[in-house]
Amino acid sequence: MVQPLAKFGDLETRLFINNEFVNSISGRTFPTINPATEETICEVQEADAADVDLSVKAAIDAFKLGSPWRSMAASERGKLLWKLADLIERDAKYLEELEALDNGKPLGRDGQYGTAVDVGLTIAIYRYASGWCDKIAGDTIPVDGNTLCYTRKEPIGVCGAIIPWNFPLLMQSWKLAPALAAGCTMVLKSSEKTPLTALHTSKLIAEAGFPPGVVNTLSGFGPTAGEALVKHPGVHKLAFTGSSLTGTKIVQMAKLKRVTLELGGKSPVIVCDDANLDVAVGACHVGLFLNQGQCCCAGSRIYVQDTIYDKFVEKAVEKAKQMKIGAYNQPEVEHGPQVDELQFDRVMGYIQKGKDEGATVSLGGARYGTKGYFIQPTIFTDVNDEMTVAKEEIFGPVMSIMKFSTDEEVVERANGSCFGLGAGIMSENIGRAIGLAHQIRAGSVWINTYDDFSVQAPFGGYKDSGHGREKGKEMLDNYLQTKCVFVPLQGPKC
Repeated sequence: MVQPLAKFGDLETRLFINNEFVNSISGRTFPTINPATEETICEVQEADAADVDLSVKAAIDAFKLGSPWRSMAASERGKLLWKLADLIERDAKYLEELEALDNGKPLGRDGQYGTAVDVGLTIAIYRYASGWCDKIAGDTIPVDGNTLCYTRKEPIGVCGAIIPWNFPLLMQSWKLAPALAAGCTMVLKSSEKTPLTALHTSKLIAEAGFPPGVVNTLSGFGPTAGEALVKHPGVHKLAFTGSSLTGTKIVQMAKLKRVTLELGGKSPVIVCDDANLDVAVGACHVGLFLNQGQCCCAGSRIYVQDTIYDKFVEKAVEKAKQMKIGAYNQPEVEHGPQVDELQFDRVMGYIQKGKDEGATVSLGGARYGTKGYFIQPTIFTDVNDEMTVAKEEIFGPVMSIMKFSTDEEVVERANGSCFGLGAGIMSENIGRAIGLAHQIRAGSVWINTYDDFSVQAPFGGYKDSGHGREKGKEMLDNYLQTKCVFVPLQGPKC
């Protein structure tokens, strides 16, 4: 086994249950791999159904009436969340590098995207959620008769979360922050591809002073730990980010549990003939190549008006050529490896399909180097809507550029996907841009920008891209239920 760099110290590799780090009941472990070198970073304890049982029991106990967590004042919950944000900020540089080591994405500390951005947004969501803790309120309802009627917003209970590997810290925070603000308890399963930052965050949760059992973190695989968590009768609500196929299976297994899903995408970007070409190319570049294309809302279908198509392609190719590819610890790197061999092979398979179906490779289209799961930034032109690369989610650095003639045509084509997570509109005519944005069926639409995320703004999808919203005030709705109380004001009615 290749030892991690000395600066990472003794990595925590155990399960986090009831505020303690413990080995899995089975004693089994699995390797987590550095995708830049294909070498093992360390072995991590593997959770299965037995460990899920222990974790859910701890979460149930922590949620019982009279427990320290349920008895805690809302403002005190807010202080704990703020303290957690402080601790993440204290360990920010460590978390940035640990995430980059395990996931492969660059650090991005010089204005570029990378783990520094992810850590910053993670801190922000915990601070944002902390402010909501003592502002969750019901309504007084003017019902007929001399009766007081009011509603209470109460925590839904024990929650299960299954987070993906592409944004491990962010996706953990997008689920934990609102659940804890609402007063729920949580059992979280990280991705087997990227378990390390979730475990370090669990250290900080204990250090912050959260009571035992409020947060429990498991490293493991979907068919064992994930399925056991989804089916567990002690879990009242589930949150999942991942593929639409897996999301469908989760809904079927969860039966009557409440489920929120943030799923796949095949997001269109419409570049109009009145767009600022440099702005449009920059936005499309970020929208597709951010995180090596491993982004659910990646703008992978670029529709460019026919009169400016050739100029756009020329500029897009030139910009992508300038990207520096390499491991996170190399200077000025913008583009890292895919997360693992499975994802590398999947993306390379889609590139081959694009070639076989007649698309033109205007840039890339091959492996980069001989070590690590690096793929050249790839741009396909001469693409039509029926090609596989234009229809299916690739989750890699593969841009497809297509022509359109009229606004009516491009709206129909943009909406012709089963997905509806994100979209972009590039036009200097703001009326035209807003008009197009209102016609696109997607949860987020960016005008003359892309991947502009804020913790105050909700995120989620239409159609096969899921349901429910994360971030913004809407995030709390996922973890609360409404109780209605009636009180006769002139004595009991029965």
